[in-house]
Amino acid sequence: MNTKHHLINIVLLAALLLAGCMPRLRVGELQTESQTVELGDAESVRAEIEFTAGILDISGGADALLEADFTYNVAKLKPEVEFTDGTLVVQQPDVRGYRTVQDIKDFRNEWVLKFNDEVPMDLKVIMGAGTGNLQLSGLSLTGLDVTLGAGKSTVDLSGDWARDLDASFDIGAAVITMRLPKDVGVRVEIEEGPTAVSAPGLTKDGNVYTNDAYGVSDVTLQIKMQTGIGQINLEVAK
Repeated sequence: MNTKHHLINIVLLAALLLAGCMPRLRVGELQTESQTVELGDAESVRAEIEFTAGILDISGGADALLEADFTYNVAKLKPEVEFTDGTLVVQQPDVRGYRTVQDIKDFRNEWVLKFNDEVPMDLKVIMGAGTGNLQLSGLSLTGLDVTLGAGKSTVDLSGDWARDLDASFDIGAAVITMRLPKDVGVRVEIEEGPTAVSAPGLTKDGNVYTNDAYGVSDVTLQIKMQTGIGQINLEVAK
């Protein structure tokens, strides 16, 4: 399944939480759960995060591979965590066939995911709708693939990087603010479309944006962005 089809599927999942018909997802008692996943013998990890709607926080600082806190009040949204053969999957259950909870004011679905800073990790994030706070600076990323359906998200890629990184972003009707490093070379290529782009402090050449360190520093972040209708804010960290 290609990225755009995957985006369509996850947005449909989010839409079933936010609009639709069929049986209703019911708000119940607020549940708070914590889970820890140990690294074990894995020397590198592929992490896949699939989140439908709500608030998603991702950062570093964990002693284990993953230290997660989940808060939700819809029983059918109980998150699923699995780590097998170096692949970590954190995902929402399939809720297709249920009505929306948009009209239920007390709906909550919040994930706080903290990853280990040292383990090399290929990270994939698929988020349907909501608010995302992806503090990725400091993680030992070997690859990054982010899909955002709708909502408002911040992605922090600032700071020092020990290795080159190729990152891709597939953005629907979303507003994304991306913080970029000052002293590490950055090249951002944005697919031309109706998305508005703000990029103070970057040099623009057609649909390509670079910082002053690009072509000078030993390490380079190569970022490709496919966009729908939304807003992209590129900020160079001071």
